[in-house]
Amino acid sequence: MTEELKPFAADTRTVDPTTYDCILLAGFGGPEGQDDVIPYLRNVTRGRGVPDERLEEVAHHYRHFGGISPINEQNRELKVALEGEIAKRGLALPVYWGNRFWAPYFADALKELHADGHRKVLVLVTTAFSSYSGCRAYREDLATALEETGLTDELQLDKIRQYFDHPGFVKPNIDAVLSGLHELKAANRADDAHVMFATHSIPSAAADVSGPRETRPDGTPVATGGGEEWFAGGGWYVEQQRAVAALVMDAVAQEFPDTPWSLVFQSRSGDPSTPWLEPDINDAINALDDSVSGLVVSPIGFVSDHMEVAWDLDNEAQETCEERDLAMVRVPTVGVDPQFVSGLIDLVEERHVGSDGGAAREREALTALGPWQDVCPTDCCLGRGAKPTIASA
Repeated sequence: MTEELKPFAADTRTVDPTTYDCILLAGFGGPEGQDDVIPYLRNVTRGRGVPDERLEEVAHHYRHFGGISPINEQNRELKVALEGEIAKRGLALPVYWGNRFWAPYFADALKELHADGHRKVLVLVTTAFSSYSGCRAYREDLATALEETGLTDELQLDKIRQYFDHPGFVKPNIDAVLSGLHELKAANRADDAHVMFATHSIPSAAADVSGPRETRPDGTPVATGGGEEWFAGGGWYVEQQRAVAALVMDAVAQEFPDTPWSLVFQSRSGDPSTPWLEPDINDAINALDDSVSGLVVSPIGFVSDHMEVAWDLDNEAQETCEERDLAMVRVPTVGVDPQFVSGLIDLVEERHVGSDGGAAREREALTALGPWQDVCPTDCCLGRGAKPTIASA
């Protein structure tokens, strides 16, 4: 990316800081026992007509780990870490936690915080990048939860912006990749190492409509009318991830110059005939030149080491590397890294001003793409038809 390539209006879709009552940590959710696995997968695939026999094909990933997804415990740890950082800064903001697909559900969290007397809620979503599944689906499900609970007129839910290029997300990923390369160096495998940044594959059609639609990711204006595709090539979802990966590798180059890297995809599902983002990480590993001595895999698209990281990378990608006798180091996600936790509360302080009326924190971004928007256009990251959302303009 060059400095002039900036999504039109994304940095102007901001809202004035105000005083909030609490924070809602919005997660995906996951099963916490063998009996939960199929009901959880039914929740995730609701409305798509997926039979239980197909769900059982995916369930074995969870059953391998006792039916327990790590994601809920990781969000409990993140909630505690956020509460600690909030207390350190003297902010009077309790943290609630709700999920899209498993307990505690969004509706439960909204009823709880409403009963506690809160009315203005700042929502912190556990995804960093722009896509239907990573942003809009959360905003839709929160709007649905408001309607289901009868709290639409009682609660104001405002979402914190996507934070893919905030220093709190980028810097722990730089540290992680550096650590992985040092591990390969200690094993004499760093001279011809490769870095793969892994993110969740999504349908190509969904990627192409991710993010605001006034410009293409290459910065050129979008022609209107004629029914044309507004752009192709992965949309802002892919562009954001490429931009962050490039930032990481620019920093890494100070110690490991000229290390090649690539953006790869994982965890695709659904109809095999539907185009999804490629290359799959296992195909990309097999396509590496025989001269590659070691591989660092960075799960850049995720904020915690949940099931898809644990299974698709630590099992499947690791096995692919072993078949090639290729040393692989899978580095951690940002998790509860103090820099990440601190950065999330920096994002809170961009939007929240305390009762003392002090100034809001300056908005930070490390790429030319940001800071990203606080509110989204109604056609941003469209999924299966437009539905009501929170944080839309």
